[in-house]
Amino acid sequence: MTFEVTATRKRPQRFDDLAGQEFVISTLKSSIKAGRVAHAYLFSGPRGVGKTSAARILARALNCEKGPTDSPCGACSSCLEIARGNALDVIEIDGASNTSVNDVRQIKDEVLFAPNSGRYKVYIIDEVHMLSNAAFNALLKTIEEPPPYIVFVFATTEVHKVPATIRSRCQQFNFRLIPVETIEERLAGLCAETGMKAEREALFWIAKEATGSLRDAYTLFDQVVSLSGKELTFELVRDRLGLSGVEAINAIAEACVSGEGKRVVELADELLMKGVSVEQLVMELAGYFRSLLFAKHGIARESLLGSALDRFSTVARESYTVSQLEQAIGLLLDLYRDLRYSLNQRFELDLVLSRLAALSGYLTPGEILGELRELRGELGRTPPAEVVPARSASPEEPPSDDLDEPDDESEPYDSDAAPPSVPPPAPDTTKERVVAALRTSRPALSTAVETASEWRIEGGELKLAFDSNYVSDRVRQELAAVTEAVFSVTGEKVRISLETKSPAEARPARDEQVELVKRVFRGEVIKGGEA
Repeated sequence: MTFEVTATRKRPQRFDDLAGQEFVISTLKSSIKAGRVAHAYLFSGPRGVGKTSAARILARALNCEKGPTDSPCGACSSCLEIARGNALDVIEIDGASNTSVNDVRQIKDEVLFAPNSGRYKVYIIDEVHMLSNAAFNALLKTIEEPPPYIVFVFATTEVHKVPATIRSRCQQFNFRLIPVETIEERLAGLCAETGMKAEREALFWIAKEATGSLRDAYTLFDQVVSLSGKELTFELVRDRLGLSGVEAINAIAEACVSGEGKRVVELADELLMKGVSVEQLVMELAGYFRSLLFAKHGIARESLLGSALDRFSTVARESYTVSQLEQAIGLLLDLYRDLRYSLNQRFELDLVLSRLAALSGYLTPGEILGELRELRGELGRTPPAEVVPARSASPEEPPSDDLDEPDDESEPYDSDAAPPSVPPPAPDTTKERVVAALRTSRPALSTAVETASEWRIEGGELKLAFDSNYVSDRVRQELAAVTEAVFSVTGEKVRISLETKSPAEARPARDEQVELVKRVFRGEVIKGGEA
């Protein structure tokens, strides 16, 4: 018995057999029931989604002996002839090989003759966008005012190449990609019909690799089944289609997280040695990071992720940020575009793998600016002033609110850390009481004041000296609060002057700032030098 490929054997014979095209089906069936049949239709969409099949079903519905009907019987002579492809009143033309104006002129001559046996003479022109401009122009008048027994059905995968003058004369139907779940159901039904055992994951990957085309899914199915016998496993599908598998990509992703560039290249090399092509590996890596990005956004739908969420590495899912995943996808997509022009695809792949291994340290320009703002806030400086007169305060007049009150949780000064190289101050009752008064409302400021290496009040002036410019500037920003605390303790209105030691003497403060920069930018000092 002659073998018939699955895509041909399972070609839809009724509108209801079309997969994933509910809108098209319902509209065509309603128009046939209402007797509102158009003289020209334009079916557009991706390959293998049912455009030509829908055109043939429409021809059967119009010429069925029990019709016109939205459910052709499939048993009358007209339906059988159309199904076999030898009906005289249904003419299928390949637009890719009949592109000239002479081919269209032949159609113009033929439409003058009535149907041979059916109600309508149906012209199905596949890949109509391949017709020349002259051919389209010759067809314009015919499709605008055809005889009442003529119906044109145009099918195309590139509707944008069809002239607007043609599109405006047709009823347009956009066929969609078929969902992975629908294709998987069709493949499962096919296995049940043939008595074949199949793992769900194997069918899922065939459906996924078909990228929305049921015809491509049937072709892949035949290709794999030719080697599998009566059992279809995921390992067989993976080997036959040259797939890497989620586990292998998980290992690469985890090596990238840990920054093991050598390990990343070695794992990729193992996959390439097993027969996975460079293009396929790049596609799977891009799809993997895309799935991690979707998971970051809370998407758990298996058809979008490509696998169940728990199949993806927890380490990779939790370690990367959204911006890092977007960067990874961008690198891989750029690589895929560049591979066709590459002198050595493996070199291009190794370069991107090395960059992926350093992905954990990637920061976007916006994130860098945020880090810089945080650093500037912690290391900010105000114009130097040796003596700053304090605003007089009294119990009847609260201190000025001109200075913004900082958030205690974002205080740049670490109140828990002891200041570097600051000797413990000598007991001073006034100073201790002022520090105590500040501690309840300004804990970080009280710690800064407490580190003053010099504290003396002379002639209505409080002189404070610090070993760190950083701490001195911190106190300068809240002089009003310090002045009020001194008044509450001594009852004396004083002016406050601040002093700092020379740069050499304040070296510990510089070391403190260096440590802060290292912490913010996650770096280390590679060369030392004097300020």
